[in-house]
Amino acid sequence: MSVLRKRLIDLAILNGEPALPVKLHVGSPNIGDRSRLMARIQDALDRRWLSNGGVHVREFERRVAQVAGVRHCIAMCNGTVALEIAVRARGLTGEVILPSFTFVATAHALRSQGITPVFCDIDPRTHNLDPTRVESLITSRTTGILGVHVWGRSCDVEALDEIARKHRLGLLFDAAHAFGCSHKGRRIGSWGDAEVYSFHATKFVNACEGGAVVTNDSDLAARAELMRNFGFAGYDRVVCLGTNGKMSELSAAMGLTSLDSMDEFIETNRRNYQQYRRELADVPGLEIVAYDEADRNNYQYVVVVVNDSLLELSRDDLVRVLHEENVIARRYFYPGCHHMEPYRSESPYVHMCLPHTEILARRVMCLPTGTTVTAEAISTVCRILRLAVTHQRELRRFLDEYRDDLASVG
Repeated sequence: MSVLRKRLIDLAILNGEPALPVKLHVGSPNIGDRSRLMARIQDALDRRWLSNGGVHVREFERRVAQVAGVRHCIAMCNGTVALEIAVRARGLTGEVILPSFTFVATAHALRSQGITPVFCDIDPRTHNLDPTRVESLITSRTTGILGVHVWGRSCDVEALDEIARKHRLGLLFDAAHAFGCSHKGRRIGSWGDAEVYSFHATKFVNACEGGAVVTNDSDLAARAELMRNFGFAGYDRVVCLGTNGKMSELSAAMGLTSLDSMDEFIETNRRNYQQYRRELADVPGLEIVAYDEADRNNYQYVVVVVNDSLLELSRDDLVRVLHEENVIARRYFYPGCHHMEPYRSESPYVHMCLPHTEILARRVMCLPTGTTVTAEAISTVCRILRLAVTHQRELRRFLDEYRDDLASVG
């Protein structure tokens, strides 16, 4: 049972009791049917086949490929390794263009292989890579474009494909947010040379830890399969550079169990998203990112853009208020990859070319959703935000005084 918030003084940041008794996280894992999970784990133990492409991994690959609408799925131990292997299997080198508004693993997957990430600004309407800016960044060293389907909303795949073809570049997509989503009726996963999924514990379909490369390119798929197993092509024959990127049978068991409940998870996420939209619809300065109902989405992210030009409170102020109430809202993707190391040191002025990324990174917050989040909890979160915005001037004064107090103590 949550503590009701009616007055500004009731807020936990003003020394009230937290509204929720336990912390409510973004990305709390969905579990699915425990009995099915345990049966699959027991089967793997009985077979004594825990890795190296057992029956559960092969079944997981088949089902993921079916969801993606592709011929090939190569399951991996995590999404970062899947990105690295997709990049290597496509033969990318030199420079690759990507957004800075993404999880840092997208950039690291390039940089760790000696490739220079070239950060491109986003379209402020879609939060995805802006194709009109991509072409201006192409140099003689550019070998590829790496788009990211942020919030499960597709990149402008047609425009990026046209640019890639024109300049003979590789085209990959980080689809970590987009499993089960579509673009103009076609499933995300089948665009470009290959796409990469994450099945991390925080994703709505999870394998505890996991990832996958999905593609219709049979040659790329064959290379990726070799690379995830040290380059082995047979019992003792190594034909290329590789690593240990294999998914375990226990992870696959969790992944299959998640897939069994995928439609249920999506429906829960959709219901939560719609409730947030209803209850925050008339709160000024807060805009919930909308999903196109003409396409499929997994609704695993409830994204609020805080318009700090209309409010006396910033996104960070609201995140701080929520955290005190045990609502662990998250800042995505703050501060942007270009402000993280090693990229910040290597290109200290690149932020000047990323104005829309800079603005969005300081305005976005994600709210808790998923099967662990109740309708009552969502109403509590919305009441806290409404109360904070309604009394924003008084709250602003308190936050400024509190900051001054900390400064004097320091």
